[in-house]
Amino acid sequence: MAYKKTEQYEDHITSGLIKSYGEVLELLGEDPQREGLKKTPERLAKAMQYLTQGYHLDAKAIINSAKFHEEISEMVVVKDIEIYSMCEHHMLPFIGKAHVAYIPNGWITGLSKIARVVDVFARRLQVQERLTIQIKDAIKETLNPLGVAVVIEAKHLCMMMRGVQKQNSVTTTSAFDGEFHKSPTRSEFLKLITADLG
Repeated sequence: MAYKKTEQYEDHITSGLIKSYGEVLELLGEDPQREGLKKTPERLAKAMQYLTQGYHLDAKAIINSAKFHEEISEMVVVKDIEIYSMCEHHMLPFIGKAHVAYIPNGWITGLSKIARVVDVFARRLQVQERLTIQIKDAIKETLNPLGVAVVIEAKHLCMMMRGVQKQNSVTTTSAFDGEFHKSPTRSEFLKLITADLG
């Protein structure tokens, strides 16, 4: 299955969102016809489609588009992958980074595909816990590696801008499979993602 990155806006979705966002602005006490807000509903409609485009992408197809047979079994780590996602509870962003590793079992994938898989699931309404597991499962089910590890660190604007308003809190989630359940392998991974190799 071929994978092609596209940015699309569906007319019926865009028009429906424009109408809804115009109503939201009115309910908030704003005038959607004033100069600064006139195009805001359309901008929001397109932005939200872009920020949730992961619903229309297939993580497994992305990995399979660059899947290669290699007889190696050393850990592959892609760290500090930027994450921009939307909390499904308040529809406010959470921003951070993902660290992903796998141990090949005859198959590898292009390094950029790991980052794209992260985006597939981040570009949805999410909770960080589910996002972590979805990334792990997509790699496990497609490459059948000896092990997969995913760690995500993120700041949630729903905790920073409203509610408890804690500016410096960071949420860390992890998911491990296969060889990464073993303490030495997991420790090697955690050491690699925290080390400054520069």
